[in-house]
Amino acid sequence: MTLRIGEVAERSGVTARTIRYYEELGLLPQGDREQGKHRVYSEVDVERLREVTRLRDLLGLSLDELRSMITAEDERAEARRRFHETDSREERLELLDRALPHFDTQLELVRRRLSELQELEADLVERRKRTLRRKRELSY
Repeated sequence: MTLRIGEVAERSGVTARTIRYYEELGLLPQGDREQGKHRVYSEVDVERLREVTRLRDLLGLSLDELRSMITAEDERAEARRRFHETDSREERLELLDRALPHFDTQLELVRRRLSELQELEADLVERRKRTLRRKRELSY
C-alpha cells in the first residue's frame, strides 16, 4: 500500500513540510516518486516518522542529536539484520562488536537528557521546599 505525503502527515501527526524537511536532513528516506507524480510512502516510512518524532519529543533532542540517534539506530538495525542472515560465529561476533558503539552513542544522548531532567527536578523540589517554608513562616 502506498501513501501520499498528506496521508503520511495525517497518520504521523506532523505536517507535510516537516516530512520534507526531515527528508532533506536525512532523518527520513526520500519518498519514492511514481513516474512524474507525487512522492509515495509506505507503512514503514510512517513508522519511521513516528519513531523520529517520538524521540524528538521524548528526549528534546536537537536535529543533530536526533540524526545521531537515528543513524545509530539504523546501523544497529543493519547489524541485527545481518546477524540473523549469517550462521558464521566470527561474523556474528564482529556484528555484535560493531553494534556496541551505536548503543553507546544512544545511551550518551539519553543519559545527558536524563541528567538535565534530574537537575531540573532537584531545582523544582528545592524551590517547592522554600515556598512551603515561607508559607509556614507567614502562617504563624
